[in-house]
Amino acid sequence: MRLPPTRPRSLAGQLFAMQVVLIAAVVAGCAVFAYASGSAQAEETAARQVRVAALAVADSPSVREAIRTPDPSAVLQPYAERVREDTGIAFVTIMDTERVRWTHPDTSRIGDTFLGNTAKALRGQTFTETYTGTLGPSIRVVTPIRDGGKIVGLVSAGITVDRVSSQVREQLGALALAAGGALALGGIGTYVINARLRRHTHGMNAAELSRLHDYHQATLHAVREGLLMLDGRRRIALINDAGRELLGLAPDTEAVGRTVDELALPAPLTGALLASEPQVDELHLTADRVIVVNTRPVVGGEQRGTVVTLRDHTELQALTGELDSERGFTQALRSQAHEAANRLHTVVSLIELGRVEEAVDFATAELELAQVLTDRVVGAVEEPVLAALLLGKAAQANERGVELVLAEDSLIDDGALPPSLAQRDLVTILGNLIDNAVDAASEAPEDAEEPGAAVPAPRVPEGPAGRARVTVTALADERELLLRVADTGAGIGPEAADEVFRRGWSTHGAGRGLGLALVRQAAHRNGGTVELDAGPDGGARFTVRLPLGDRTAKSETAGARAKEVTA
Repeated sequence: MRLPPTRPRSLAGQLFAMQVVLIAAVVAGCAVFAYASGSAQAEETAARQVRVAALAVADSPSVREAIRTPDPSAVLQPYAERVREDTGIAFVTIMDTERVRWTHPDTSRIGDTFLGNTAKALRGQTFTETYTGTLGPSIRVVTPIRDGGKIVGLVSAGITVDRVSSQVREQLGALALAAGGALALGGIGTYVINARLRRHTHGMNAAELSRLHDYHQATLHAVREGLLMLDGRRRIALINDAGRELLGLAPDTEAVGRTVDELALPAPLTGALLASEPQVDELHLTADRVIVVNTRPVVGGEQRGTVVTLRDHTELQALTGELDSERGFTQALRSQAHEAANRLHTVVSLIELGRVEEAVDFATAELELAQVLTDRVVGAVEEPVLAALLLGKAAQANERGVELVLAEDSLIDDGALPPSLAQRDLVTILGNLIDNAVDAASEAPEDAEEPGAAVPAPRVPEGPAGRARVTVTALADERELLLRVADTGAGIGPEAADEVFRRGWSTHGAGRGLGLALVRQAAHRNGGTVELDAGPDGGARFTVRLPLGDRTAKSETAGARAKEVTA
């Protein structure tokens, strides 16, 4: 039977095992060091103790007097025993210069030869040695006894090694108890810390965390949505490449660690990023883009930060504008088809009544009126996208009782606009300006019409005075493209000249106010400008200037590319 592969131990488990082994090794090392240090200290203390005892006996006057007597042992043996018992040492041996003992803890050994070295003492030195004598291995001190400058005897005081070892063993028990306590305390602390680490790492091991980090990094760079993570102080903790691009941050700009206020973003967008409440599909404008912002706080007992996602809505918004234009154009064509059917019925009825000449005149007049603007647009604007847009907007304006005219000085030759100037931006700029102008002109008080009145056909600027009108100028030269839209509406006051380009500003209620913001954004994206002033008919006039650069060089470049493709 094949056993399933065992899962590697989690990172917290590995760290716990490593820390327990480390703590055990440290505690064991400290215990060994303490034992060695305690043993050396015990031996040093024992040597100091016996040295003091030996020197005290050698300097005692009563010892010198007893040596002068015929039987020194009779006086020195009781004295040596009292000193031994009082100091707690193993023995105090007093001998003559020939190493013959006068005292010994075992009285039967009095008169025997001392076992040990005495040469240094006979030369007047006090020394310490470890030697195995009659009582076993001992730490002993040998010192001379002087009487008037003459060495008359020797004193050896010592303590057995077994007694020193027993003292060390007593200390070792306390040391082992302290080491065990330290090991237990360290193990408990390590377990608590690693239990918390296990919760934070979700029980994953080092390989899984490393793999998760690699996936995390790859995901951040791969997703097209912008991702922004803010900490509790609203500082950027993480931002991916798409987020930098959508917010307009240069690749070399150090964003992590900075607050949102330092990014110089538009005020509404900054407010949305700093808001404590969740934001859902909020539309915001930057200098070059329309972005959708979603925020969600990261809450775990306390607010720890915010996760922000950013989606590029620029192209979708432009497509929506184009779709609205196409829908309006379709509605206008449907209405025109209805009107054409009515006129056709009129022509047929006139023919049936035998009034052929009147039928021909009626049909010809209608064709001439419908063809005037078409010929004017096609003759002046050879850029197909702009020409189609103007014709479609003219049909829409006509449906609302507004006359859309093309200024006499309008002229855009075929190929005048470089490929770098996106046609979508042209549609966004001119389409939104015309829509706003038609709205303004149609709402002017003097333009009110009776319900059910017939909608007049498009006419040139020389038409009757007083009708709602939108005048469009489209002119391209070597340096720039000029797009100007003026209306006969109520106009815009100077106090609102700056506010009209702000997202949300509108005179038509909530849900509007995006068109002019998109116009300024598209103009800015192409390095152009937008100006607002009063038009010659009393309404508002918007002027957009887009730089074209060296048109000749661009045409040559485009031709060279075309040849390469053909080749």
